[in-house]
Amino acid sequence: MVYEIQPHIRFGIDESADYAILPGDPKRVERVKEFLENTKDVAYNREFKTVSGFYKGVKILVTSTGIGGPSLGIAVEELKNLGVKAMIRIGSCGALQPNIKLGDLVMALGAVRDEGTSATYIEKSYPAVPDNYLLENIIESAKSLGATYHCGIIRSHDSFYTDKEDEIDRFWSTKGVLAADMESAPLFVIGRLRGIKTASILNVVVAYEGNLKEGINEYVDGKDAMVLGEEREILTALEAIVRLNR
Repeated sequence: MVYEIQPHIRFGIDESADYAILPGDPKRVERVKEFLENTKDVAYNREFKTVSGFYKGVKILVTSTGIGGPSLGIAVEELKNLGVKAMIRIGSCGALQPNIKLGDLVMALGAVRDEGTSATYIEKSYPAVPDNYLLENIIESAKSLGATYHCGIIRSHDSFYTDKEDEIDRFWSTKGVLAADMESAPLFVIGRLRGIKTASILNVVVAYEGNLKEGINEYVDGKDAMVLGEEREILTALEAIVRLNR
């Protein structure tokens, strides 16, 4: 049965909730946990770390998905099996426009499907878009928190280290794409196909034409703007879930 313990996230229906927040990094699960009450460590297997807790009376799961579409797809499918109805990705991204600064938030209106996971589900002509109502709640929450944010198209991809990364980034920048990540497109596609409300909030950790390694290392080391961006994306997701629950 689908309600049995799931093979990768390693928990069952008794630990589930209607809402889930999906960071990539297992360490970010612990950061979200700081904002929750009555927390519980649910499971930790491979890249999939899950805690549960309550925010303003609403039960929420926080499950890390690792890096890239394949592991995210596993988490989404198994959470769906346990009855989760809405999922918000809170991740990091590289900016593709010069006006987008470190620590700004990017809310994806849609994503270029430049990755392989979503293609295993359906042809590339199928759009990768979030749930409109969930996105509206996210935007209202960001406004209420005073967060600096940008809404638009992003690009999801599969590697940081191809031989043409700078050329690729410049191309998509000229097309008005705001930022790049690795997980939003498959999240949106799988969510639509499985009847799950999904959305993505991204914290900018690499400026446009900035150094990828330096940006990621600074983020790991805890630089102020990016740490504030992370806090704001967490609170934006939590407040959006409360709004959705109403």
